[in-house]
Amino acid sequence: MEPRNRGALLLVIAALLWSTGGVLIKWLPLSPLTIAGTRSAIAALVILLWIRTPKPTWSVMQIGAIVSYAATVVLFVIATKMTTAANAILLQYTAPIWVALASVAITRERLRTSDWMAVIVVMCGMSVFFLEKVAFDSIVGNAIAVLSGVAFAGVALFIRAQRGVSTAESILFGNVLAALICLPFIEPYAPTPGIIGALLAMGVLQLGVSYILYTKALVHVTAIQAVMFTTLEPLLNPVWVALTVGEVPSQLSIVGGVLVVGGVIASQLRPPKPST
Repeated sequence: MEPRNRGALLLVIAALLWSTGGVLIKWLPLSPLTIAGTRSAIAALVILLWIRTPKPTWSVMQIGAIVSYAATVVLFVIATKMTTAANAILLQYTAPIWVALASVAITRERLRTSDWMAVIVVMCGMSVFFLEKVAFDSIVGNAIAVLSGVAFAGVALFIRAQRGVSTAESILFGNVLAALICLPFIEPYAPTPGIIGALLAMGVLQLGVSYILYTKALVHVTAIQAVMFTTLEPLLNPVWVALTVGEVPSQLSIVGGVLVVGGVIASQLRPPKPST
């Protein structure tokens, strides 16, 4: 299998694992920071067992990846609790906008005209979410979801910029940072089998294994492609939530989601230029 295709496959598997996050966050009767901190602590242990002997470089790019990752996973849980799961994940997938705006400076990767066209479509889709007449908490949740998208773009950019060097360590210490940030705010709760099982699933599979696959994939694909290939997550996340929790996206959310996901996918329909 060609390296690019292998990278795409790893990203698809990672996206499938990520897509379970919304339903588990909605189902758990715990505060956002309790969920975010616990699952990151578990994920850190999983990644540490995989790496065994971490060798961080503490480069500027690695520190950027660590901070971006911690912000992504914490903000996404908060947004999912404050707004609908569909809004949270679809607004997080405005990440291509921020990747497009920053990729030339950070990763030295030039974007095609189709990428910029996708940015315009995605921005239109993002604006639709804020046209809804919703409660104040939902508006704040939407805004936090956008910030999560900015942070998610940073993860793709900074890890890609590391060129495969110490990338797993970036995710490891990103989880450690997220757990430490949330630690003072973790609330006591009754550790029922259901709660423990859900937290383990989130920490081991949804964050641990998935991001191991993600870092391996980013060696073979560009930052913008990394965001594009994982659009399977925003397509499936609201479906799992609707089927299990009964939270159905509004019509405006569906329109905005179609624009966001459609713009992201459309930018990849044009084949790359042949090498000369």
